Amino acid sequence: MIRRLGALLAAALFLGLAGTGPAQAAGYRYWSFWDRDGDRWVYATEGPATARPSDGAVQGFRFAVSEDSQNASRPRGTASFGSICARTPERDGMKRVALVLDFGTAADAPSGERPPAARTACARVPDDATTAEALASTAKPLRYDTNALLCAIAGYPQKGCGDQVTTDEDEQRGEQRDDSAAEPPASPDSPSSAADGGGPSVGVYAGGALVAALAAAAVWQARRRRND
Repeated sequence: MIRRLGALLAAALFLGLAGTGPAQAAGYRYWSFWDRDGDRWVYATEGPATARPSDGAVQGFRFAVSEDSQNASRPRGTASFGSICARTPERDGMKRVALVLDFGTAADAPSGERPPAARTACARVPDDATTAEALASTAKPLRYDTNALLCAIAGYPQKGCGDQVTTDEDEQRGEQRDDSAAEPPASPDSPSSAADGGGPSVGVYAGGALVAALAAAAVWQARRRRND
């Protein structure tokens, strides 16, 4: 009996300690930036403020919640330069950049906001223009934070920038999340540390009560054996 109580005591202690960890971050809500390589999207190796696409390039932006560079969602929809820029003729000293703007799903939208419909645009900009300049010519207003992280395209979202999403919030989104478009991108320029726990969990108290009860039972059993 003592052995059995000891095993239960150890298990209860383990379960109680397991519930003490802080809430973990599920990811970040942000705009990711992509280059079109043939028939697939590849996460851009530099930001839109420094990237200088050539004439005929196709680039995409996707707003979504992403855990890290291995699970961010790709832009959806048409991604053909020929179809996007068909009505934008060439011009000397200028280049044309096809842009795919995917505002994401309702499940990934910040609270109280609804994503606009995805759209494409053909930006005709000077030959030395950056992607950010091409984007500004077709999708204002843009919003950046103090670290030059792109926060909003065409005014969406209205607030927030690379906000951390907790595991609880991610679970509430449930099956609404669009996982069909996952492909390797990079995480935003935000800290990747876990969110603060905010105090002990219910598991701590439940585990503690169980430990106390088992300990009392063990003491009672030991005294009974001595009295016998």
